[in-house]
Amino acid sequence: MEKISFVILTWNSGKVIRPCLDSIAQLESSDHEVILVDNGSTDNTRSLIEEFAGEHKEIKLVKLFLEKNYGTTISRNLGIRKVSEDSSYICILDSDTVINSRAMKELIAALDEDPRNAIAGPSMVNLTGEEQVTAKKIPTGLLKFCKAFPIRSIQKIGEKKERCDFPDENLSYPVGYLISACWMIRKDLMNKIGLLDEKIFYSPEDVEYCVRTWKAGFRVIYKPRARIIHATQRISKKKLISRHNWEHIKGLIYFFNKYGLFFSSESIICK
Repeated sequence: MEKISFVILTWNSGKVIRPCLDSIAQLESSDHEVILVDNGSTDNTRSLIEEFAGEHKEIKLVKLFLEKNYGTTISRNLGIRKVSEDSSYICILDSDTVINSRAMKELIAALDEDPRNAIAGPSMVNLTGEEQVTAKKIPTGLLKFCKAFPIRSIQKIGEKKERCDFPDENLSYPVGYLISACWMIRKDLMNKIGLLDEKIFYSPEDVEYCVRTWKAGFRVIYKPRARIIHATQRISKKKLISRHNWEHIKGLIYFFNKYGLFFSSESIICK
């Protein structure tokens, strides 16, 4: 397996970070590096990271401990800038994921199928084995309005329009965007289109980056046969009124305005 730089963002991730790091340590190849960026955790996240570092000296571990929560884009970009020159791939990974060698190989193979393939993502299940929707069509402002509307029948319309069909799990599928819990990225993509958009604090930085990838002539690929665990914490769902939800709303308005996608996303060709 070629060298992968794992960029992991943590924020009060004490309940999930060790399984994530342990799964990286169990990969078939140890020639990887882990770049951990902590967004001002106040729990035991940092001590668990130090514990892991002491137990696995064979893994290159870069630690960036920030004094406060800078969101997802600024912090991830700090980590990406620390990636080694000799890495072939960057894997953006959430702290609540558990990966495996087969999935990592499948994602790299998906990128190698076509030189235009620049981002690849796996299917994900939660701790109870429930499938998560991780690959979607590019959203519009109208679609997001439907999903947020307080009538379930209208919400279902929005959810249906966002879903993609994947009849054969052995194939690779171009998709509008992938949630960024696990992205395998060709390192040179970021040299060509830049880093994450730091005008977005929390979300939808993943949608924005995938749209930018498509507009630059590259592809975003979903590989169902690559499967990992994602014990999603869904921070934005826990409180109706919170900083995360407010930042999410601001991010959506910025994104739709940036690309003119309030009513249609047909201008983004995803093939």
